[in-house]
Amino acid sequence: MAPTETSGEAAARKKHVAIIFGVTGLVGKELAKALLSKPSWKVYGIARKPERSSPQNTNYQFISCDLSNPLDTQGKLSSLGDVTHIFWVTWASQFPLDSDECCKQNEGMLSNALRAILPNAKRLKHVSLQTGAKHYVWLGGPPIGGPKQVYNEGCPRATGGRNFYYVLEDLLREKLAGKVAWSVERPGLITGISERAFFNFMGSLCVYGSICKHFNHPFVFGGLKACWEEPYIDISDARLVAEQHIWAATNDGISSLSGQAFNAINGRNSQSLFSPELSYSKTMADRGPVWREIVAKKGLIETEMKDLANWEFLDTLFRCPLSLSLSREKADGFGFETRFTALESISYWIDTMRDHRLIP
Repeated sequence: MAPTETSGEAAARKKHVAIIFGVTGLVGKELAKALLSKPSWKVYGIARKPERSSPQNTNYQFISCDLSNPLDTQGKLSSLGDVTHIFWVTWASQFPLDSDECCKQNEGMLSNALRAILPNAKRLKHVSLQTGAKHYVWLGGPPIGGPKQVYNEGCPRATGGRNFYYVLEDLLREKLAGKVAWSVERPGLITGISERAFFNFMGSLCVYGSICKHFNHPFVFGGLKACWEEPYIDISDARLVAEQHIWAATNDGISSLSGQAFNAINGRNSQSLFSPELSYSKTMADRGPVWREIVAKKGLIETEMKDLANWEFLDTLFRCPLSLSLSREKADGFGFETRFTALESISYWIDTMRDHRLIP
Protein backbone atom coordinates (compact mmCIF):
# COMPACT_ATOMS: atom_id res chain seq x y z
CA MET A 1 0.00 0.00 0.00
CA ALA A 2 1.32 3.44 -0.94
CA PRO A 3 2.10 5.72 2.05
CA THR A 4 -0.56 8.28 2.92
CA GLU A 5 0.38 11.86 1.99
CA THR A 6 0.60 14.15 5.00
CA SER A 7 -1.16 17.53 5.06
CA GLY A 8 2.23 19.26 4.94
CA GLU A 9 3.27 17.28 1.87
CA ALA A 10 -0.05 18.06 0.20
CA ALA A 11 0.39 21.78 0.90
CA ALA A 12 3.94 21.70 -0.47
CA ARG A 13 2.75 19.89 -3.58
CA LYS A 14 0.05 22.48 -4.28
CA LYS A 15 2.26 25.52 -3.72
CA HIS A 16 3.42 27.54 -6.71
CA VAL A 17 7.19 27.55 -6.99
CA ALA A 18 8.88 30.23 -9.09
CA ILE A 19 12.47 30.44 -10.22
CA ILE A 20 13.51 33.98 -11.18
CA PHE A 21 16.60 34.28 -13.34
CA GLY A 22 17.98 37.78 -12.86
CA VAL A 23 16.42 38.31 -9.44
CA THR A 24 18.70 41.26 -8.59
CA GLY A 25 17.71 43.24 -11.71
CA LEU A 26 15.07 45.94 -12.09
CA VAL A 27 12.16 43.59 -12.79
CA GLY A 28 13.55 40.56 -10.97
CA LYS A 29 13.47 42.37 -7.63
CA GLU A 30 9.84 43.40 -8.15
CA LEU A 31 8.87 39.90 -9.27
CA ALA A 32 10.30 38.40 -6.09
CA LYS A 33 8.58 41.03 -3.94
CA ALA A 34 5.21 40.52 -5.64
CA LEU A 35 5.31 36.72 -5.51
CA LEU A 36 6.50 36.56 -1.90
CA SER A 37 3.59 38.77 -0.87
CA LYS A 38 1.36 35.82 -1.78
CA PRO A 39 1.42 32.97 0.80
CA SER A 40 1.00 30.29 -1.88
CA TRP A 41 4.33 31.06 -3.58
CA LYS A 42 7.87 29.85 -2.95
CA VAL A 43 10.67 31.61 -4.85
CA TYR A 44 14.17 30.65 -5.95
CA GLY A 45 16.17 33.74 -6.90
CA ILE A 46 19.06 33.22 -9.33
CA ALA A 47 21.94 35.65 -9.98
CA ARG A 48 25.72 35.64 -9.85
CA LYS A 49 25.82 37.88 -6.78
CA PRO A 50 23.16 38.63 -4.17
CA GLU A 51 21.67 42.06 -3.64
CA ARG A 52 22.72 43.84 -0.45
CA SER A 53 19.17 43.55 0.86
CA SER A 54 17.74 40.18 -0.17
CA PRO A 55 14.12 39.35 0.73
CA GLN A 56 13.80 38.20 4.32
CA ASN A 57 11.22 35.51 3.80
CA THR A 58 11.18 31.82 4.66
CA ASN A 59 9.72 31.11 1.22
CA TYR A 60 12.74 32.67 -0.54
CA GLN A 61 16.05 31.01 -1.39
CA PHE A 62 18.85 32.79 -3.24
CA ILE A 63 21.17 30.67 -5.39
CA SER A 64 24.40 32.11 -6.76
CA CYS A 65 24.89 30.61 -10.20
CA ASP A 66 26.96 31.33 -13.31
CA LEU A 67 24.46 30.49 -16.04
CA SER A 68 27.15 30.66 -18.71
CA ASN A 69 28.83 27.68 -17.04
CA PRO A 70 26.89 24.48 -17.84
CA LEU A 71 28.48 22.50 -15.00
CA ASP A 72 27.72 25.17 -12.39
CA THR A 73 24.16 25.50 -13.70
CA GLN A 74 23.56 21.75 -13.72
CA GLY A 75 25.03 21.26 -10.27
CA LYS A 76 22.99 24.01 -8.63
CA LEU A 77 19.65 23.85 -10.44
CA SER A 78 18.99 20.25 -11.50
CA SER A 79 17.64 19.31 -8.06
CA LEU A 80 14.88 21.97 -8.14
CA GLY A 81 12.19 19.54 -9.14
CA ASP A 82 9.39 21.49 -7.47
CA VAL A 83 9.52 24.47 -9.88
CA THR A 84 6.16 25.34 -11.45
CA HIS A 85 6.96 28.70 -13.08
CA ILE A 86 10.14 30.03 -14.73
CA PHE A 87 10.68 33.79 -15.11
CA TRP A 88 13.62 34.66 -17.38
CA VAL A 89 14.43 38.36 -16.81
CA THR A 90 18.18 38.30 -17.30
CA TRP A 91 20.68 38.70 -20.12
CA ALA A 92 24.43 38.91 -20.59
CA SER A 93 25.89 42.23 -21.75
CA GLN A 94 29.50 41.15 -22.12
CA PHE A 95 29.51 41.48 -25.93
CA PRO A 96 28.17 44.20 -28.28
CA LEU A 97 24.40 44.09 -28.48
CA ASP A 98 23.07 41.53 -30.98
CA SER A 99 26.51 40.50 -32.17
CA ASP A 100 27.04 36.81 -32.91
CA GLU A 101 28.83 36.53 -29.56
CA CYS A 102 25.93 38.21 -27.73
CA CYS A 103 23.39 35.88 -29.35
CA LYS A 104 25.44 32.76 -28.62
CA GLN A 105 26.10 33.73 -24.99
CA ASN A 106 22.47 34.49 -24.17
CA GLU A 107 21.26 31.40 -26.01
CA GLY A 108 23.80 29.34 -24.09
CA MET A 109 22.66 30.69 -20.73
CA LEU A 110 18.99 29.91 -21.36
CA SER A 111 19.88 26.53 -22.84
CA ASN A 112 21.97 25.63 -19.78
CA ALA A 113 19.11 26.60 -17.46
CA LEU A 114 16.49 24.62 -19.37
CA ARG A 115 18.78 21.58 -19.63
CA ALA A 116 19.19 21.60 -15.86
CA ILE A 117 15.55 22.18 -14.90
CA LEU A 118 13.29 20.55 -17.48
CA PRO A 119 14.11 16.86 -16.84
CA ASN A 120 13.12 16.96 -13.16
CA ALA A 121 10.53 19.76 -12.97
CA LYS A 122 7.52 17.55 -13.59
CA ARG A 123 5.09 20.22 -12.32
CA LEU A 124 6.39 22.99 -14.58
CA LYS A 125 3.42 24.92 -15.98
CA HIS A 126 4.76 28.06 -17.59
CA VAL A 127 7.91 29.85 -18.77
CA SER A 128 7.84 33.65 -18.96
CA LEU A 129 10.51 35.33 -21.09
CA GLN A 130 11.31 39.03 -20.95
CA THR A 131 12.71 40.75 -24.03
CA GLY A 132 11.86 44.33 -25.00
CA ALA A 133 10.71 46.94 -27.50
CA LYS A 134 13.84 46.36 -29.58
CA HIS A 135 12.06 43.23 -30.80
CA TYR A 136 10.37 45.42 -33.43
CA VAL A 137 13.32 47.31 -34.88
CA TRP A 138 16.84 46.97 -36.16
CA LEU A 139 19.00 49.65 -34.58
CA GLY A 140 20.62 50.28 -37.94
CA GLY A 141 17.21 51.13 -39.38
CA PRO A 142 15.56 54.43 -40.41
CA PRO A 143 16.12 57.40 -38.06
CA ILE A 144 13.61 59.46 -36.10
CA GLY A 145 11.77 61.75 -38.46
CA GLY A 146 10.70 58.94 -40.77
CA PRO A 147 7.19 57.43 -40.80
CA LYS A 148 5.80 57.08 -37.27
CA GLN A 149 4.63 53.63 -36.28
CA VAL A 150 3.08 52.18 -33.14
CA TYR A 151 4.23 48.59 -32.78
CA ASN A 152 1.83 45.85 -31.75
CA GLU A 153 2.54 42.21 -31.06
CA GLY A 154 1.51 41.19 -34.56
CA CYS A 155 4.31 43.16 -36.21
CA PRO A 156 6.85 40.94 -38.02
CA ARG A 157 10.41 40.55 -36.87
CA ALA A 158 12.77 43.27 -38.03
CA THR A 159 15.18 42.48 -40.83
CA GLY A 160 18.66 43.77 -41.47
CA GLY A 161 20.57 42.50 -38.46
CA ARG A 162 20.71 40.00 -35.62
CA ASN A 163 18.56 40.18 -32.49
CA PHE A 164 19.19 37.90 -29.51
CA TYR A 165 15.51 38.23 -28.51
CA TYR A 166 14.60 36.13 -31.55
CA VAL A 167 17.20 33.56 -30.59
CA LEU A 168 15.66 33.16 -27.12
CA GLU A 169 12.10 32.89 -28.43
CA ASP A 170 13.14 30.27 -30.99
CA LEU A 171 14.98 28.30 -28.30
CA LEU A 172 11.89 28.19 -26.06
CA ARG A 173 9.72 27.11 -28.97
CA GLU A 174 12.15 24.28 -29.72
CA LYS A 175 12.87 23.08 -26.18
CA LEU A 176 9.34 23.29 -24.78
CA ALA A 177 7.87 21.77 -27.95
CA GLY A 178 4.25 22.33 -26.94
CA LYS A 179 4.67 20.44 -23.66
CA VAL A 180 4.97 23.54 -21.45
CA ALA A 181 3.24 26.86 -22.11
CA TRP A 182 5.28 30.04 -22.44
CA SER A 183 4.83 33.76 -22.99
CA VAL A 184 6.91 36.85 -23.75
CA GLU A 185 6.79 40.27 -22.09
CA ARG A 186 8.18 43.20 -24.12
CA PRO A 187 8.75 46.31 -21.99
CA GLY A 188 10.05 49.64 -23.19
CA LEU A 189 12.35 51.80 -21.04
CA ILE A 190 12.22 50.21 -17.58
CA THR A 191 12.12 52.41 -14.47
CA GLY A 192 13.09 50.68 -11.25
CA ILE A 193 15.82 50.31 -8.64
CA SER A 194 18.81 47.98 -8.68
CA GLU A 195 22.52 47.94 -8.02
CA ARG A 196 22.99 45.16 -10.55
CA ALA A 197 21.19 46.42 -13.69
CA PHE A 198 23.30 47.20 -16.76
CA PHE A 199 20.64 49.42 -18.37
CA ASN A 200 19.66 51.38 -15.25
CA PHE A 201 17.93 54.52 -16.54
CA MET A 202 16.79 55.83 -13.16
CA GLY A 203 20.14 55.15 -11.48
CA SER A 204 21.99 57.00 -14.23
CA LEU A 205 19.71 60.04 -14.07
CA CYS A 206 19.75 60.18 -10.27
CA VAL A 207 23.55 60.00 -10.02
CA TYR A 208 23.89 62.60 -12.79
CA GLY A 209 21.41 64.91 -11.02
CA SER A 210 23.18 64.47 -7.67
CA ILE A 211 26.55 65.39 -9.18
CA CYS A 212 25.04 68.38 -11.02
CA LYS A 213 23.62 69.60 -7.71
CA HIS A 214 26.96 68.99 -5.97
CA PHE A 215 28.69 71.35 -8.41
CA ASN A 216 25.66 73.66 -8.77
CA HIS A 217 25.59 72.87 -12.50
CA PRO A 218 22.39 72.84 -14.61
CA PHE A 219 20.68 69.52 -15.20
CA VAL A 220 21.24 69.42 -18.98
CA PHE A 221 19.78 66.92 -21.43
CA GLY A 222 22.48 65.67 -23.78
CA GLY A 223 21.11 64.06 -26.91
CA LEU A 224 19.21 64.48 -30.16
CA LYS A 225 16.68 67.30 -30.45
CA ALA A 226 14.09 64.79 -31.69
CA CYS A 227 14.55 62.71 -28.54
CA TRP A 228 14.07 65.84 -26.42
CA GLU A 229 10.98 67.15 -28.18
CA GLU A 230 9.00 64.00 -28.96
CA PRO A 231 7.95 60.93 -26.98
CA TYR A 232 9.85 58.17 -28.76
CA ILE A 233 10.01 55.29 -26.31
CA ASP A 234 7.47 54.05 -23.80
CA ILE A 235 8.15 53.95 -20.06
CA SER A 236 7.67 50.57 -18.37
CA ASP A 237 7.47 50.66 -14.59
CA ALA A 238 9.24 47.63 -13.12
CA ARG A 239 6.23 47.01 -10.87
CA LEU A 240 3.91 46.87 -13.87
CA VAL A 241 6.24 44.60 -15.85
CA ALA A 242 6.53 42.21 -12.89
CA GLU A 243 2.77 42.16 -12.41
CA GLN A 244 2.24 41.49 -16.12
CA HIS A 245 4.70 38.58 -15.99
CA ILE A 246 2.66 37.04 -13.17
CA TRP A 247 -0.64 37.83 -14.86
CA ALA A 248 0.39 36.15 -18.12
CA ALA A 249 1.86 33.14 -16.30
CA THR A 250 -1.15 32.48 -14.06
CA ASN A 251 -4.20 33.79 -15.94
CA ASP A 252 -6.19 30.74 -17.00
CA GLY A 253 -7.13 32.29 -20.32
CA ILE A 254 -3.49 32.97 -21.24
CA SER A 255 -1.14 30.75 -19.26
CA SER A 256 -2.11 27.61 -21.16
CA LEU A 257 -1.30 29.21 -24.53
CA SER A 258 2.20 28.99 -25.99
CA GLY A 259 4.17 31.79 -27.58
CA GLN A 260 1.85 34.65 -26.65
CA ALA A 261 3.67 38.01 -26.55
CA PHE A 262 2.53 41.15 -24.75
CA ASN A 263 3.92 44.65 -24.81
CA ALA A 264 4.48 45.69 -21.19
CA ILE A 265 4.22 49.49 -21.01
CA ASN A 266 2.67 52.07 -18.70
CA GLY A 267 0.25 53.40 -21.32
CA ARG A 268 -0.29 56.83 -22.95
CA ASN A 269 -0.57 59.98 -20.95
CA SER A 270 6.08 65.03 -22.11
CA GLN A 271 15.02 78.41 -23.06
CA SER A 272 15.25 74.25 -22.62
CA LEU A 273 18.13 72.56 -20.83
CA PHE A 274 19.19 70.82 -24.00
CA SER A 275 22.66 70.21 -25.38
CA PRO A 276 23.19 67.87 -28.34
CA GLU A 277 26.96 68.16 -27.80
CA LEU A 278 26.87 66.91 -24.20
CA SER A 279 28.28 63.40 -23.81
CA TYR A 280 27.50 61.85 -20.42
CA SER A 281 30.24 59.26 -20.75
CA LYS A 282 32.85 61.97 -21.33
CA THR A 283 31.48 64.49 -18.84
CA MET A 284 31.13 61.95 -16.04
CA ALA A 285 34.27 59.90 -16.79
CA ASP A 286 36.28 61.31 -13.88
CA ARG A 287 33.41 61.84 -11.43
CA GLY A 288 33.85 58.58 -9.49
CA PRO A 289 35.67 60.32 -6.59
CA VAL A 290 32.97 63.01 -6.54
CA TRP A 291 30.27 60.36 -6.16
CA ARG A 292 32.18 58.74 -3.31
CA GLU A 293 32.39 62.18 -1.64
CA ILE A 294 28.62 62.63 -2.00
CA VAL A 295 27.99 59.14 -0.59
CA ALA A 296 30.14 59.88 2.47
CA LYS A 297 28.77 63.38 3.01
CA LYS A 298 25.12 62.31 2.78
CA GLY A 299 25.51 59.05 4.71
CA LEU A 300 24.37 56.90 1.78
CA ILE A 301 24.82 53.18 1.21
CA GLU A 302 28.36 52.68 -0.10
CA THR A 303 28.22 52.30 -3.87
CA GLU A 304 30.55 53.05 -6.73
CA MET A 305 29.21 55.29 -9.47
CA LYS A 306 29.27 52.38 -11.92
CA ASP A 307 26.94 50.39 -9.63
CA LEU A 308 24.08 52.79 -10.35
CA ALA A 309 24.97 54.65 -13.54
CA ASN A 310 25.74 53.56 -17.10
CA TRP A 311 26.74 56.69 -19.03
CA GLU A 312 27.21 54.93 -22.37
CA PHE A 313 23.63 53.68 -22.10
CA LEU A 314 22.33 57.20 -21.43
CA ASP A 315 24.27 58.58 -24.42
CA THR A 316 22.79 55.84 -26.63
CA LEU A 317 19.27 56.23 -25.26
CA PHE A 318 19.15 59.99 -25.80
CA ARG A 319 20.50 59.60 -29.33
CA CYS A 320 18.33 56.65 -30.31
CA PRO A 321 17.77 56.82 -34.08
CA LEU A 322 14.38 55.10 -33.88
CA SER A 323 10.95 55.80 -32.49
CA LEU A 324 9.84 52.91 -30.28
CA SER A 325 6.18 53.47 -29.46
CA LEU A 326 4.29 50.33 -28.50
CA SER A 327 0.63 49.43 -28.38
CA ARG A 328 -0.76 47.73 -25.28
CA GLU A 329 -4.17 46.99 -26.79
CA LYS A 330 -3.54 43.25 -26.72
CA ALA A 331 -2.79 43.08 -22.98
CA ASP A 332 -5.70 45.45 -22.28
CA GLY A 333 -7.98 43.28 -24.39
CA PHE A 334 -7.02 40.21 -22.34
CA GLY A 335 -7.91 42.09 -19.15
CA PHE A 336 -4.60 43.45 -17.83
CA GLU A 337 -5.53 46.69 -16.05
CA THR A 338 -2.47 48.08 -14.26
CA ARG A 339 -1.35 51.50 -15.50
CA PHE A 340 1.10 54.22 -14.50
CA THR A 341 1.99 57.55 -16.04
CA ALA A 342 5.65 58.22 -16.85
CA LEU A 343 5.73 60.92 -14.15
CA GLU A 344 4.30 58.53 -11.56
CA SER A 345 6.94 55.93 -12.38
CA ILE A 346 9.88 58.32 -12.33
CA SER A 347 8.75 60.02 -9.10
CA TYR A 348 8.14 56.69 -7.35
CA TRP A 349 11.56 55.25 -8.20
CA ILE A 350 13.40 58.44 -7.23
CA ASP A 351 11.66 58.33 -3.85
CA THR A 352 12.43 54.62 -3.53
CA MET A 353 16.13 55.16 -4.26
CA ARG A 354 16.14 57.85 -1.56
CA ASP A 355 14.36 55.55 0.90
CA HIS A 356 17.06 52.93 0.26
CA ARG A 357 19.74 55.59 0.84
CA LEU A 358 21.20 55.10 -2.63
CA ILE A 359 20.88 58.79 -3.59
CA PRO A 360 20.59 62.03 -1.56
